[in-house]
Amino acid sequence: MQKNLVIISFIVLWAAVTILALTWGVLVNWPDNVHTDYGFPLDWGTHATNTIAGPVDKWSIDLSALAIDLVFWLGIMVIIAALMLYSSRPF
Repeated sequence: MQKNLVIISFIVLWAAVTILALTWGVLVNWPDNVHTDYGFPLDWGTHATNTIAGPVDKWSIDLSALAIDLVFWLGIMVIIAALMLYSSRPF
Protein backbone atom coordinates (compact mmCIF):
# COMPACT_ATOMS: atom_id res chain seq x y z
CA MET A 1 0.00 0.00 0.00
CA GLN A 2 2.85 2.37 0.83
CA LYS A 3 4.44 1.81 -2.60
CA ASN A 4 1.19 2.68 -4.37
CA LEU A 5 0.93 5.90 -2.38
CA VAL A 6 4.45 6.88 -3.45
CA ILE A 7 3.66 6.21 -7.11
CA ILE A 8 0.36 8.12 -6.97
CA SER A 9 2.09 11.03 -5.23
CA PHE A 10 4.76 11.07 -7.92
CA ILE A 11 2.14 11.10 -10.70
CA VAL A 12 0.19 13.96 -9.09
CA LEU A 13 3.38 15.98 -8.55
CA TRP A 14 4.57 15.31 -12.11
CA ALA A 15 1.17 16.36 -13.51
CA ALA A 16 1.48 19.67 -11.62
CA VAL A 17 5.00 20.18 -13.00
CA THR A 18 3.70 19.41 -16.50
CA ILE A 19 0.95 22.01 -16.20
CA LEU A 20 3.44 24.55 -14.88
CA ALA A 21 5.90 23.83 -17.71
CA LEU A 22 3.22 24.18 -20.39
CA THR A 23 1.68 27.39 -19.03
CA TRP A 24 4.82 29.21 -17.89
CA GLY A 25 5.23 32.44 -19.81
CA VAL A 26 8.52 34.18 -20.58
CA LEU A 27 8.28 37.87 -21.46
CA VAL A 28 10.49 38.82 -24.42
CA ASN A 29 10.96 42.57 -24.63
CA TRP A 30 12.52 43.63 -27.91
CA PRO A 31 12.37 47.33 -28.85
CA ASP A 32 9.90 46.70 -31.70
CA ASN A 33 8.22 43.46 -30.55
CA VAL A 34 7.02 42.68 -27.04
CA HIS A 35 5.63 39.18 -26.68
CA THR A 36 5.26 36.32 -24.21
CA ASP A 37 6.32 32.77 -25.13
CA TYR A 38 4.58 29.81 -23.50
CA GLY A 39 5.82 26.24 -23.14
CA PHE A 40 8.94 24.34 -22.18
CA PRO A 41 11.05 22.85 -23.80
CA LEU A 42 9.35 24.05 -27.01
CA ASP A 43 7.49 27.34 -27.35
CA TRP A 44 3.99 26.31 -28.41
CA GLY A 45 2.30 29.69 -27.94
CA THR A 46 3.28 33.31 -28.51
CA HIS A 47 1.20 36.25 -27.34
CA ALA A 48 2.29 39.50 -29.03
CA THR A 49 1.33 42.60 -27.07
CA ASN A 50 3.26 45.41 -28.74
CA THR A 51 4.88 45.94 -32.14
CA ILE A 52 6.54 48.82 -33.93
CA ALA A 53 3.08 49.75 -35.29
CA GLY A 54 1.54 49.96 -31.81
CA PRO A 55 -0.31 47.77 -29.33
CA VAL A 56 -1.68 44.45 -30.57
CA ASP A 57 -3.33 41.35 -29.14
CA LYS A 58 -2.18 38.52 -31.39
CA TRP A 59 -1.79 34.86 -30.49
CA SER A 60 0.26 32.38 -32.50
CA ILE A 61 -0.27 28.73 -31.57
CA ASP A 62 1.87 25.82 -32.82
CA LEU A 63 -0.14 22.65 -32.17
CA SER A 64 2.69 20.33 -33.18
CA ALA A 65 5.01 21.92 -30.60
CA LEU A 66 2.26 21.57 -27.97
CA ALA A 67 1.83 17.89 -28.86
CA ILE A 68 5.59 17.33 -28.65
CA ASP A 69 5.69 19.05 -25.25
CA LEU A 70 2.87 16.84 -23.98
CA VAL A 71 4.53 13.69 -25.30
CA PHE A 72 7.81 14.77 -23.69
CA TRP A 73 6.39 15.47 -20.21
CA LEU A 74 3.81 12.68 -20.08
CA GLY A 75 6.18 10.18 -21.69
CA ILE A 76 8.77 10.80 -18.99
CA MET A 77 6.05 10.39 -16.35
CA VAL A 78 4.93 7.04 -17.79
CA ILE A 79 8.50 5.75 -18.04
CA ILE A 80 9.37 6.70 -14.46
CA ALA A 81 6.07 5.33 -13.09
CA ALA A 82 6.64 2.06 -14.98
CA LEU A 83 10.15 1.81 -13.56
CA MET A 84 8.80 2.46 -10.06
CA LEU A 85 6.17 -0.26 -10.51
CA TYR A 86 8.74 -2.68 -11.94
CA SER A 87 11.21 -2.10 -9.11
CA SER A 88 8.53 -2.48 -6.42
CA ARG A 89 7.18 -5.85 -7.58
CA PRO A 90 8.04 -8.92 -5.52
CA PHE A 91 10.46 -11.43 -7.03
